[in-house]
Amino acid sequence: MYKLSNRSLQRLYGVDNGLVRVVKRAIELTTQDFTVTEGLRTREQCCINYGKGRTEQQCTLKGVPAKYAQPAVSKVTWLNNPFASKHVTGKAIDLVPYPVDWNDLHKFRTIALAMKQAAAELNVKIVWGGDWKTSKDYPHFEV
Repeated sequence: MYKLSNRSLQRLYGVDNGLVRVVKRAIELTTQDFTVTEGLRTREQCCINYGKGRTEQQCTLKGVPAKYAQPAVSKVTWLNNPFASKHVTGKAIDLVPYPVDWNDLHKFRTIALAMKQAAAELNVKIVWGGDWKTSKDYPHFEV
């Protein structure tokens, strides 16, 4: 049986209470340990994320200071509005297999199964980014 680390618990601060309950139950159910990499997102983090893969001009057109532009880096967000992420309102979290392995999709699916089971038990509606039709986001869960 796994348990959330202090760092993961801290990253749940400010996140929707229902989603926090689901994460806490999922760690009890899962056969794959995981860590919370992000919960509530700051405005600065939105700027950092949006700047990845975009030019200074693209950033400033969306209200992101040009200093965050990193056109040579891979994009990490496809949001039209860089500040529209559900992370900004505490309605989303990112969970990653522990030890961290970004390439093993089976591990992400195992976490998703535990999250879905926990959500059903607790009657909390969640959406997993791995179920999206396009732009899959395997660490992402939202209410």
